[in-house]
Amino acid sequence: MFSIWSVSCIDLEVTLKIHIIGGAGSGKSYIASKISKLYGINHYDLDNIFWSNSSTTYGVKTDESIRDKNLNEIVLQKSWIIEGVYYKWCYPSFEAADKIFILRTHRYIQSFRILKRFLKRKLRIVPSKKRETLSGVIALLKWNKGYNTEKYAELKEYLEKYNDKVMIVNKSSEILEYF
Repeated sequence: MFSIWSVSCIDLEVTLKIHIIGGAGSGKSYIASKISKLYGINHYDLDNIFWSNSSTTYGVKTDESIRDKNLNEIVLQKSWIIEGVYYKWCYPSFEAADKIFILRTHRYIQSFRILKRFLKRKLRIVPSKKRETLSGVIALLKWNKGYNTEKYAELKEYLEKYNDKVMIVNKSSEILEYF
């Protein structure tokens, strides 16, 4: 265990602020959901505040001021798990986080998961509010390749000031090992 635990002797409540970042299909949502259920802590997917959920068109961004306000409201909570690919506008959560996990799942595994998730949503095996298209998924696969190369280097540089909080892992299961 590490120092992110704050346990009250009266109510045994766990205080935990975790930020998980990684490419699409890396396992962020999966592991955030597991930790959320394990400790009863709310889990937030940054896609839900970055992309407009009220738009009828896929791929419309939320206004930046609203996005930032929503992130700040989450960060002010006593405990949270935030996950997403974003980093340039997420400094409030990096500042407040007890631990920042960078998930570096192999790109081919990520691509497989992206395609599998798309098919499950289209076949309605898994419920989803996302209005993905095949061309959108193809664009995501290309974008993800770039994210895992150029953007990863940018991300590491951006997070240098938080090095004492950052842990790079290759599998989402490695994050569970810390709990």
